[in-house]
Amino acid sequence: MSNSFEKYSDILLDAFQNNSRHEELAQKKHEIILDLMNHYDLAVDKILFVGFSPGILKCEYQDIAITEVSDSVLHYLDQQGCSVRHVLKSDLGREKFQVVVAVDEYLTFADSDQEQRDQVRFISSITDSLFVTTLRDYKNQDFKDREFSQPIAVRRGVDKKIYFEHYEYSSLDRNTYEGTNYIIDGEGVAVAGPFLRRSMYFKQLAKFSFDEGARAFLVHQNLMHKSVIKKNYEHIITIQF
Repeated sequence: MSNSFEKYSDILLDAFQNNSRHEELAQKKHEIILDLMNHYDLAVDKILFVGFSPGILKCEYQDIAITEVSDSVLHYLDQQGCSVRHVLKSDLGREKFQVVVAVDEYLTFADSDQEQRDQVRFISSITDSLFVTTLRDYKNQDFKDREFSQPIAVRRGVDKKIYFEHYEYSSLDRNTYEGTNYIIDGEGVAVAGPFLRRSMYFKQLAKFSFDEGARAFLVHQNLMHKSVIKKNYEHIITIQF
């Protein structure tokens, strides 16, 4: 079993590469980042992306770093002429970033409440100004969304791939679940995972953040994030440290 966000990130890259609208998608994701920076009136020089995010392709900041990604992601970014430096997670604690972006429910890739708390503590230690992440609204989640994500069909020319996630909840802890990804194309079905996951609630993240010295916590009302591998929307959350 793997709980590696790096492996999950490879699925995001695969879906992005197989989407005929990838250029438009990258631009939209970048515009959301710009909207957030403008909201806080931040002049950014140094930014860190955790995992692959299409918006990174359009960023023009002086220092763009990326972590928790595979060689496949790094090779693709290099092919696209994207000036990005790779930082190993083990080396992250040596520097700070004005902005840290970890979307696609990064904080749910954990197997315990304590691990999530530790993730927030670590992020607070490397974030100079703003942390950007996303979460589903687990408290008000529709029952039909608990077992499966809403599937998405991605097309490139005549080729088509279908992506969806299946969630298997623990009988001992209703907040713990395994997420398995399925990618269907003309060749058959590829399976990735299962990834050990844990629900996170807005109030829970707010508490963890303020415990680590956060100055402000905001669930944005007019901006939403949609993953490249499902149709479900996630709430964009920004935390000022």
